[in-house]
Amino acid sequence: AYEIRPRDWSSDVCSSDLVIGLSKLNRLVEYFSKRPQVQERLTMQVGKALQTVLQTQDVAVVMDAKHLCVSSRGVKDDSSNTITTFYGGKFQEEKTKMEFLKLIEINDK
Repeated sequence: AYEIRPRDWSSDVCSSDLVIGLSKLNRLVEYFSKRPQVQERLTMQVGKALQTVLQTQDVAVVMDAKHLCVSSRGVKDDSSNTITTFYGGKFQEEKTKMEFLKLIEINDK
C-alpha cells in the first residue's frame, strides 16, 4: 500500500563521524517523502542517503509520523503515530542502539 496523503513527521538522526546542518536533514527527508511510498521505505532511503553523505555506515534514523489518511478518514484516529527505524554500522549493536534510543527517549527493540 502506498501512502500518498501528507504526513506530519519528525526524525532523529545520529552519526558517529560528521555533522551536517539541521536544514540539510529536513531537505533530505522532504526530498524522499515527496514520492508516494510507505514510511518503512522512506526511513531506509533517508538512512542510506545519510550513510553516503556522511561517508560512514554508523547512522541511526528514527522516523515518527502521523499519517493524515488515518486521522482524516476511516477511524479518524488523530492520536496514533507510526515509528520506523534504520540502524547501520555500530548502531546495529544492541548497546549502541539502546544508548541512542535512550537519548531520544524511545524504547524500541
